[in-house]
Amino acid sequence: MASLLCCGPKAAACGVVLSAWGVVMLVLLGIFFNVHSAVLIEDVPFTEEDFKDGPERIYRLYEQVSYNCFIAAGLYVLLGGFSFCQGRLNKRKEYMVR
Repeated sequence: MASLLCCGPKAAACGVVLSAWGVVMLVLLGIFFNVHSAVLIEDVPFTEEDFKDGPERIYRLYEQVSYNCFIAAGLYVLLGGFSFCQGRLNKRKEYMVR
């Protein structure tokens, strides 16, 4: 039978910790981009033309970056779930007798 185990216990624990931090950070960034935080204006990909039509285009760019942060947080949740499953498989393997 093929094993689903592809990383060790330390790598799985590292993946869980990094995923948890990534989810928290990206969700907070997504919220701050969604409320159009002025501090994050340097991270919004705008051009000079975007300032001519008023703030609506800039707000749409803020919201697009916000959605990207939420999507990345979702990917981190999936990676954290995978790492958690790997950790559980490693624990089960410790108790199995050959």
